[in-house]
Amino acid sequence: MYFDVASTAPLHPVARQALTAALDEGWADPARLYRSGRQARMLLDAARGTVAEVLGARADEVSFTASGTQALQLGMLGALAGNRRRGAHLVHSAVEHSAVLHTAERWERTPAGSGTGEVTVVPVDRLGRAAPADFAAALRPDTALAVLQSANHEVGTVQPVGEVAGICGDVPLLVDAAQSAGRSAVPTGWSLLTASAHKWGGPAGVGVLVVRKGVRYASPLPADEREAGRVPGFVNVPAIVAAAASLRAVRAEAERENARLHGLVERIRSRVPQVVPEVEVVGDPVGRLPHLVTFSCLYVDGEVLLAELDRAGFAVSSGSSCTSSTLTPSHVLAAMGVLTEGNVRISLPFDATEAEVERFLAVLPGIVAGVRAPLGLDLPAPAGAAPVTLRGTAPDAGGTAVLVPDGEAPDGEAANEEAADAGTPGDAALVLDALVLDALGKRCPLPVIELAKRIGDVPAGGTIAVLADDEAARLDIPAWCGMRGQEYLGEAPAAGYGGDRGVAYLVRRTA
Repeated sequence: MYFDVASTAPLHPVARQALTAALDEGWADPARLYRSGRQARMLLDAARGTVAEVLGARADEVSFTASGTQALQLGMLGALAGNRRRGAHLVHSAVEHSAVLHTAERWERTPAGSGTGEVTVVPVDRLGRAAPADFAAALRPDTALAVLQSANHEVGTVQPVGEVAGICGDVPLLVDAAQSAGRSAVPTGWSLLTASAHKWGGPAGVGVLVVRKGVRYASPLPADEREAGRVPGFVNVPAIVAAAASLRAVRAEAERENARLHGLVERIRSRVPQVVPEVEVVGDPVGRLPHLVTFSCLYVDGEVLLAELDRAGFAVSSGSSCTSSTLTPSHVLAAMGVLTEGNVRISLPFDATEAEVERFLAVLPGIVAGVRAPLGLDLPAPAGAAPVTLRGTAPDAGGTAVLVPDGEAPDGEAANEEAADAGTPGDAALVLDALVLDALGKRCPLPVIELAKRIGDVPAGGTIAVLADDEAARLDIPAWCGMRGQEYLGEAPAAGYGGDRGVAYLVRRTA
């Protein structure tokens, strides 16, 4: 069962039909004046008009690119180049697509006036939402471009595009609509917009870049006469025709399918914490895409979990912090401050059925338990009553149980309190009587697993110092504390606990 349309959707039947027809009728160069060229041009113009209508734009504002990534790159660099007189400052949220982040990194190295481009990253809350007030604070007189996605690719949280657009005023706002185009109404107030056909069931290799009339834009590439001078090279007319046809069809289907998919996703959001212990459902539970849900499982390697789900017949994706291929945390989950290990993203196609979702919910608990079994952890049983969605707060009696320690607080409790009062992570005081766990050289989730195994070795009020040099531990240990009702005290130099590298993460066991 294919539950990964947020990565790419299967080719829509309408797209297949349109592509087959256009291969015969639209193969010629649309820039030529002979009959076959004029025919290709008519098909291209019709497709452009269809896309413009669905996205709420004018046909002459729409250009086709080779991908959504290329649309983002050209949109950002073109708008920045076109607004150089205003300045060289770029603003974007912390949870944008990697194409935005990579383009921003390049911009910071790009000469601009007497220096280089500057970038301000707007934080998000624990649900993945960027606050309009934070965008307002990030804007400056020299801001040349702001970037904000319509909805997050990884957790589905819908962003306040309209509010941010009102705040930006005359600062152009680029909106990445890749996940929402075709599925929901396009937000208002944007200056530039990008999308990708394979996300809505069109063929891969077609991206969309829309630049509003009056927005200053200068192509960052050598001049070319095609696509209003924004995108060089020969256009793939048959693929564009198929993309436009499927966009119209998907938008019509979404009107009746969104409510049904929303209900199926809500079932997953509520049931997964009931049947799987130690899980965190992330993203906004209300302001979200109707077809997408993401959750993270403690003590589980995301790649291993995906492989087991694939063996059971489910194609899902992961933004896990620790897969053997990347060993890097998901920048989205890291920015949200939620658990990054054992992450599973489910995005349902339009034809997903209730029976398929029920089968997924039936096999998931056994798969997760099987992955965790070799760890020898004493995990709480799944709750069977009310839905529990953990968001970093202490679990309650009706949901996931916390470890209940026995014994009295040691004499070093005052030192522990001093560490807790030291403030934010990074300036925690040394706790000299802490139990030290050496997890140096181990990748997450291993440091968290070691912490879970040894937390019972200290009495209530006692402290464990976890030595780790995997960057993901900085995210996952605090998240583990929130889920298990333990107290995260912050970071301290590893040298103070016998480590020759890395960081000491201090955790106090609570009663």
